Amino acid sequence: MRMAIAAVLLLALSACGEREPSRAPAPAQAPATPVSPAVTPAQGPTPTPSNVTPAGVMPAPGAIGYAGFGPAPFGATEEQVRMAWGRELTGPKPDTAGGCHYLMPEPRTQRGYRIGFMFENERFVRIDVDADDIEAPGGGRVGMTTQDIQRLYAGHVQMQNHKYVEGGHYLRIPNPGGGSGVVLFETDAEGRVTAWRIGEPPQVDYVEGCS
Repeated sequence: MRMAIAAVLLLALSACGEREPSRAPAPAQAPATPVSPAVTPAQGPTPTPSNVTPAGVMPAPGAIGYAGFGPAPFGATEEQVRMAWGRELTGPKPDTAGGCHYLMPEPRTQRGYRIGFMFENERFVRIDVDADDIEAPGGGRVGMTTQDIQRLYAGHVQMQNHKYVEGGHYLRIPNPGGGSGVVLFETDAEGRVTAWRIGEPPQVDYVEGCS
């Protein structure tokens, strides 16, 4: 009997020895600190002068008016016009002091000057345009028909025969709101606008520009 009890005890001790030793629990890890994503400031459009497109060869819509160009009214100095344009303007100096001359942006296109600023007696007096993507006050553009101009400026169009183009016309529109400004569209024989200008009399009516 005693031998049986001893055998049972021996088996129990053997079983205990085969148990896996206990392990201390791993130390708790501190929660990872969240990493904030890099914040990029909102990127808006690069500021440009209010009356100039980034390309520097086109005025913004509404910059050309019966009173002048942006903050440079008719009667302004060359420096005021340069500042209003905000880019390079070049042109030959007049032969005589106070003579008529133009300032124009660079580079010019194969078609021509696109836009030019006329000065006489050291005063800004007129803007000439030959580009179809520059709009006159009231909505007129190069490429429009005589009927388009008459519709846009209904009741204000003064039609005159073109001096050099047979069948062409000058469509002259004084400022409908009053004031001295005048916009004048030139048309070809088919009645389509080929160029326009805006400024003060008498310079706005110079047919040959400064020639």
